[in-house]
Amino acid sequence: MKRFITVFFIAAIGGAASLGLNSLFSPEQPVSKNQDIHNPVPVKMAGFVNAAPGTLADFREAAEATVHSVVHVKTKYTRQASANPSTGDPFHDWFFGYSPQQPREQEASGSGVIISGDGYIVTNNHVVKDADQVQVVLNDKRSYEAKVVGTDPSTDIALLKVEEKGLPFLSYGNSDEVKVGEWVLAVGNPFNLTSTVTAGIVSAKGRNINVIENDPDKGQNPIESFIQTDAAVNPGNSGGALVNTTGQLVGINTAIASQTGSYSGYSFAIPVNIVRKVVADLLEYGNVQRGYLGVSIRDIDANLAKEKNISTMKGVYVSGAMEGSAADVAGVREGDIITRVGTVEVNRTPELQEQIGRFRPGDKVMLGIRRGGKDTEVAVILKNANGGTKPETKEAENIAVDRLLGASFSPAKPDEMKRLGIENGLKINRLDPGKLRSAGLREGFIITTVDKKKIQSLEDLRSAIDNKKGGVLIEGVYPNGMRAYYAFGL
Repeated sequence: MKRFITVFFIAAIGGAASLGLNSLFSPEQPVSKNQDIHNPVPVKMAGFVNAAPGTLADFREAAEATVHSVVHVKTKYTRQASANPSTGDPFHDWFFGYSPQQPREQEASGSGVIISGDGYIVTNNHVVKDADQVQVVLNDKRSYEAKVVGTDPSTDIALLKVEEKGLPFLSYGNSDEVKVGEWVLAVGNPFNLTSTVTAGIVSAKGRNINVIENDPDKGQNPIESFIQTDAAVNPGNSGGALVNTTGQLVGINTAIASQTGSYSGYSFAIPVNIVRKVVADLLEYGNVQRGYLGVSIRDIDANLAKEKNISTMKGVYVSGAMEGSAADVAGVREGDIITRVGTVEVNRTPELQEQIGRFRPGDKVMLGIRRGGKDTEVAVILKNANGGTKPETKEAENIAVDRLLGASFSPAKPDEMKRLGIENGLKINRLDPGKLRSAGLREGFIITTVDKKKIQSLEDLRSAIDNKKGGVLIEGVYPNGMRAYYAFGL
């Protein structure tokens, strides 16, 4: 009992001593009305010019400047379904059956960006590809039929035109100046929800995600150097605007990283500096004038650096130069490391492709080269895909299509069409080695449709075949009245 009383007494004395010390060293302090008890540090939104210290970012001005210049692009196209697919052999199909179903009209939609007051609109190539009809709906609900001025599958860019003046449009920004961590807005029409604005930051630049089709036989050599953002982008946003906080266009939204088909974290936009060059080429030449170095290149990683005894990870490694190419003529050789294009540093393959993709054949480009541990500069005159240094017009592409088909044509004469009971047609005058001869067509055959699209002129045929991949169904009639169809692959 004595022991318990002793312990209790000692504890009581200790508690009283603690209270006394606390009162001595922590006297009560008065709180001033002007004193911020928490004293927080003001937060500034990185890259947002309109945000005052201590306030949240306000995107209203940028959104207001953008939504009226972003349009809803609606397309109609015909899909040919076959219950009994063609084998590609017209005689086998004739005897064993080939019964194509009636073509089905389908609709799709995306977004577009007005880039001039007189009606030029940029969108993605995949938004309007194979479209029979393109309709553009403005934010104020005005609607227009749009003409496809030109396309560039290698960058997934298409240029449209509507007949109107005084339209609101976006000004080009400079995608080279876009920084990782900078705020951006994505504006478009996801899920047919018009004029939708989402915000995010630039997550990375120079991304290559292998989303653009690679088909060298058709001249499609993808240029992918996307701006990656975490702004929400969904189906229907394709072709819409990526803008900075001042409302300038810095990219065209193109793709998302998703296994579900809907937004799940990251989206990708084509840098506006590529868009600007593609649009200028389509307007001036009718096609894109692309300059080539003619080199095989590799990103520098730890394994390559060890294998080749490279002392720095900066630049892009040249593993070979094609004989007679622009790089070969300029003296670029295997083992060189390209560090700059002009004044712009490049450290990855997509960055190098993006910078070279801004030039035309015949342009002189200064390359920063590291060779043997020393830096030098090399002047390169870029060439086109055929090895020349002069621009190639749309006519050159037409010649390529004609050679692929292997034939010469002329419009069917009115009396001939009347006799055969047809309203349109393009007649084969001569057959050379090519797809048509291989498929079994003969001279004199009048092509009336390609994939159910009416053919009245050589331009119609070229348009139907150009950028086409997969099976093609040609229907028509011979001078003796025998109707026939031919299916073949491109």
